[in-house]
Amino acid sequence: MKFISTRGGSEPVSFSEAVARGLAPDGGLYLPVRLPDIAPLLPRWEGLDYAGLCEEFFALFSDLPRGVLSGIVASAYSRFDAAQIAPLVELDERTFVLELFHGPTLAFKDFALQVLGGLYEEQIRRTGRPINVLGATSGDTGAAAIHGLLGREGVNIFILYPDGRVSPLQERQMTCTGAANVFPLAISGTFDDAQAAMKDVFNDAAFKESVGLSAVNSINIARILAQCVYYIFAWLRLPPERRGNVEFVVPTGNFGNVLAGWMAQRMGLPAKSFRVATNRNDILFRFFRSGRYELGPVHPSHAPSMDIQVASNFERFIYFALGEDALKTREVMERFRVEGRFSFGDFDPGSFRASRADDEDIVDIIRRVHAKYGYVCDPHTACAFAELDPDRVSVVLATAHPAKFPSVIAQALGMEITHPRLEELKAREVVKHLIPAEKDAIEAFILAGI
Repeated sequence: MKFISTRGGSEPVSFSEAVARGLAPDGGLYLPVRLPDIAPLLPRWEGLDYAGLCEEFFALFSDLPRGVLSGIVASAYSRFDAAQIAPLVELDERTFVLELFHGPTLAFKDFALQVLGGLYEEQIRRTGRPINVLGATSGDTGAAAIHGLLGREGVNIFILYPDGRVSPLQERQMTCTGAANVFPLAISGTFDDAQAAMKDVFNDAAFKESVGLSAVNSINIARILAQCVYYIFAWLRLPPERRGNVEFVVPTGNFGNVLAGWMAQRMGLPAKSFRVATNRNDILFRFFRSGRYELGPVHPSHAPSMDIQVASNFERFIYFALGEDALKTREVMERFRVEGRFSFGDFDPGSFRASRADDEDIVDIIRRVHAKYGYVCDPHTACAFAELDPDRVSVVLATAHPAKFPSVIAQALGMEITHPRLEELKAREVVKHLIPAEKDAIEAFILAGI
């Protein structure tokens, strides 16, 4: 299968090329030239374990030999501490939690980034060229990317993150690895500043080519495809009589997680709807209520991984919403770059709905969920519990382990939640590099680091 840019200014490329490049040369994001129909495959996939399902799904897109793909996937999910990889927990007959925090860094990003690490390693083996990976994170992506690439030959990883705007334990997961090929870059400003600077670097074609730069953010299509898998896995594990009226409820910041589910639906997964659950940084909540996408200030919150205004994966949704018209997509993205807003006019959200939760709501929701179900959810997952629809079967995506946010859990429940992996980090030295969120400074640091 070939992959094309949302902006239409680049030649179609193979799966391996799309993964290696991350961002298309014209500044757009890669998508499959067509989405396969998975509906006829679902009965056959029902009996597969998680790794088996992931392999079957990726085989629809990948140009890698099947044996190579199988090895990458098996290795990716060998470090998860739950037998089912993504357990589906039933709270009551209409409420399920899909636990996505059993990977090495206790966050949903591990599902994609463990796979992406293997894909990079295979690329290096095949081409003989080292890779320098650049990413930006609002919290969990950086740690998951780093741990997906630890111990892999020929890879350096540079992660931009907003200094003082991630949780202390999230920062320690990035800065306490002791690995010589890991460079955590703390910038002053917000995640959006880090993401904008990262995109400026990727748009410098000469520099990108000279250092073998690749993207680890969810602009990389491999991450979106890997995240499609757990929606299919969860749907297949619901009781058959409850599969026809399912709403996936997704804590959302950069839009990649919920986009993956929506793309799976477009491929034939019979999900009824998706609820975009935001925190106080509610640009997506406002969009799905009004059709107007407009920047606002970024406010620090109890759910820091969602402290985002510019959702980089939203471009892929726009491309589909505009009838897969690359020219219109390019015009919209340019207008948004200049004006910081655009409007769809007569907007139909389709199968999307939205909700929001501010910090007071988050604390209250954590209390209520614990009181009703005896279940402890992290602050991001709490946003998803804000407005469960009593007429739907809700599958809430639990995106991080609550132990990563001890102060909020203590405020809400008066208890301490710990995890051995996080406790080990507290005795390690923090190593980070302060740097301005500017293209020239980042490029100079990468050149010095390699």
